[in-house]
Amino acid sequence: METVSPTLINLIIFVLAIYVGYHVVWTVTPALHTPLMAVTNAISAIVMVGAMLAAALTETTLGKSMGVLAVALAAVNIFGGFLVTRRMLEMFKKKAAPSNTTSKKEG
Repeated sequence: METVSPTLINLIIFVLAIYVGYHVVWTVTPALHTPLMAVTNAISAIVMVGAMLAAALTETTLGKSMGVLAVALAAVNIFGGFLVTRRMLEMFKKKAAPSNTTSKKEG
C-alpha cells in the first residue's frame, strides 16, 4: 500500500475547511452574527499566537514570511471583527427620543 503525501492530506483538509466554513457562515441567521463575530475574534487571537510562534521558531525564510503574513492577516481580521461587532451592537441600542429644544415665545 502506498503512503499518501502529507501535502496532499493538508490540501484536502484545507479545501474541506473552506467548503464547510463557507456553508456555516452563510447559513447563520442575522441574530447570531454578533456572537459569531465574538467567537471569530477569539479564534483569530489563537491563530495570531500560533502564527507568532511559527514565525519565531521556524528557521526557513519561507516559514518566517508565512508566519509574519499570518500574523498580519489575523490582526486585520481581529480589528475588522471588533469594528463589525461594535457596529452590530449599536444597531440593537434603543434610539433616544428626540428632545424638544424649541423655546416657547412669550408674548
